[in-house]
Amino acid sequence: MYDLIIVGAGPAGLAAALYAGRYRLNTLILEKMAAGGQIVLSPSIENFPGFPGGISTEELTARFHKQVEDSGVKIEIAEVSAVSSHIEGGSPVFDIKTEGRPYQARGVVVAVGARAKPLGIAGETKFIGRGISYCATCDAPLFRNKDVAVIGGGDRAIEEAIFLTGYARTVYLVHRRQELRASQILVEKAKSIAKINFLLDSAVEEIQGQDKVERILVKNIKTNAAKQVSCQGVFIFVGITPNTDFLKGFLEMDEGGFIVTDQQMKASTQGVFACGDCRQKALYQVITACADGAVAAHSFHKYLVRT
Repeated sequence: MYDLIIVGAGPAGLAAALYAGRYRLNTLILEKMAAGGQIVLSPSIENFPGFPGGISTEELTARFHKQVEDSGVKIEIAEVSAVSSHIEGGSPVFDIKTEGRPYQARGVVVAVGARAKPLGIAGETKFIGRGISYCATCDAPLFRNKDVAVIGGGDRAIEEAIFLTGYARTVYLVHRRQELRASQILVEKAKSIAKINFLLDSAVEEIQGQDKVERILVKNIKTNAAKQVSCQGVFIFVGITPNTDFLKGFLEMDEGGFIVTDQQMKASTQGVFACGDCRQKALYQVITACADGAVAAHSFHKYLVRT
């Protein structure tokens, strides 16, 4: 029986573990892959406080992991498939199901993060792994001296477009609006790079090719004019979908599947807290994920003392 089980080892889960460890709670992290979460899909982070000029995400994750280990919290590789609860001694006990073995805890922090959202257009499914990617850091070297398109207008899309210029010959940045959603400093940096061509007020209607990506069909939202843009790679960054399917019916979620919490990270089920990208919130960033995790651990500690 653990005091607390944290599901997920991204920045939110690791921050929660750090605080839980400092509270001397008997805590375990369950992570289905490896520590780091979505952050490892970007090569570096420039807006995390304390690192002027930025820091590689690999190094930042390693530092998070070391702090958690030093606090006495261990990470086990296991994918959680279900969470349920029952009452013992007047208080909830949570049963956490995995493929390998069951676990029990007096509280749960859900920090399962999110995954890239697909566009849902013609050709997308057909060309996954044959020119379509959701991770420039992973696949950029495959497109050296080729033309690629990046779809999206947020921080992640702009960061990846900039990263791709280190490999690709031309990067087309396609966004549905005239104004990009990314931070101004990123926008300014992208606009200063000659390799990046902006296709604004535009949407990709179809991804075309024979055995692999050869072009995209782009439609101007305002004029309805359509044109084909030759490219060999398409990188899609249009939002995220939370990894919360296994919790449907157990916790309250919004229409997008994000877990509904209060400011203390309390979910709808007593003894369960949620933090990071799987939670309904206004800003999805590493710094807010870490803050969420700290609050979740603090709130659980208060809950445990009172129960």
